Amino acid sequence: MNETPDTTRCGFVAILGAPNAGKSTLVNRLVGTKVSIVSPKVQTTRTRVLGILMVGPGQIILVDTPGIFQPKRRLDRAMVHAAWTGAADADVVVLMVDSARGFDDDTRTIIARLKDSRRRVVLALNKVDLVRRDKLLGLTQELNEALAFDRTFMISAETGDGLPELLKYLEEGMPAGPWMFPEDQITDMPSRLLAAEITREKVFIQLHQELPYSITVETEKWEDRKDGSVRIDQVIFVQRVGQKAIVLGKSGRQIKAIGAAARRELEALLDQRVHLFLYVKVRENWAEDRTHYREMGLDFD
Repeated sequence: MNETPDTTRCGFVAILGAPNAGKSTLVNRLVGTKVSIVSPKVQTTRTRVLGILMVGPGQIILVDTPGIFQPKRRLDRAMVHAAWTGAADADVVVLMVDSARGFDDDTRTIIARLKDSRRRVVLALNKVDLVRRDKLLGLTQELNEALAFDRTFMISAETGDGLPELLKYLEEGMPAGPWMFPEDQITDMPSRLLAAEITREKVFIQLHQELPYSITVETEKWEDRKDGSVRIDQVIFVQRVGQKAIVLGKSGRQIKAIGAAARRELEALLDQRVHLFLYVKVRENWAEDRTHYREMGLDFD
């Protein structure tokens, strides 16, 4: 295929929505592999993540954004800012709504701002397999009265239902132009950061207290070995001494479970053997560390 602006398409699609609407699940499903971490807890995604997929001659660059909510802390404000920044230059905005949750306050806030954006916005009602049809129709009408969406799609990001129609619409809506990334690239996230995010996801899943919001993970060392394996050293930072014991667990069982789950996923993603070493350290002010925000791609200010 002759890769010229006349024969190829390329554009950005921003995925917006309230926390836990299914944005990361949608991006991973469309890309075909994990590029954004997922957990049942809200506000799992902290920074803007790009998922890149090819559809015929078109390259669609999906921008997975943090959930938009009423921010309270500096990290909250930086996450919400990252979400709106991700949508600023998009060719299409997909507003994802958890149909089981309905038209909540966070979604109202997002729609109010989208009214002034002059972007092409489509509605993706997610988790439709969990909601009665009459309720779905009422929710669709209510949302479309609040904002004139270009199209409405009924989907399940978890099962893939309705996604071919959404994908076809997005591909046809991409402007003509050259691809921005090689066709075999699936994300712009550096491997070290993606590996840290996968471990953070396992912390979210393993620890059911509020503790996950007090932790962050950094990849300190990445060593490719001669036998084709890789050694990855990561630090799980907590904010208080008492939280360190929770992450470690009795006789180190918790940290071992986190490490085993992260290693399995990293080996599948990297297609190589992974030697993962996890350490837990206390850094009281990591949520106020300008360097850490820069590493995550967030605006500290």
